[in-house]
Amino acid sequence: MDKVPVTKLGYEALTEELKQLKTVARPNVIQAIAEAREHGDLSENAEYHAAREQQSFIEGRIQELESVTGRAQVIDPSSLSGDIVRFGATVTIVNEETDEEETYQIVGDYESDMEKGKLSISAPVARALIGKTEGDSVTVQTPKGAHNYEILKVEYK
Repeated sequence: MDKVPVTKLGYEALTEELKQLKTVARPNVIQAIAEAREHGDLSENAEYHAAREQQSFIEGRIQELESVTGRAQVIDPSSLSGDIVRFGATVTIVNEETDEEETYQIVGDYESDMEKGKLSISAPVARALIGKTEGDSVTVQTPKGAHNYEILKVEYK
């Protein structure tokens, strides 16, 4: 099986979610199913069907998280240095057409969150940045067309 790159903080968040699902969510949904069964006819029991659906979601997420954490290659960005963009780097770029600056940390697929500035390593922008250095210009092909960015700063925090 392939290793899954994940930052140290991302790994901690995934293991915390797994723990919460196993210790809180799973017992709660089991209790909800038991209570719904007590209401009688299961074929017309909406509470029962909703609880079973929730249980299915929880069990699927637990399996996914166990797989990811088992294959995780944990990388601590603070132990890295240099001006080359790699996994874990926090990169400040500027759009050469609009002069709009953006800062992203390049993280694993399971921890990406654009609202928090965490960009998946498989995203087109991240793929274009990997291996480049401060001052380099990159062209990123997106569904809205090509965009040119200049790398202003590369940090490992």
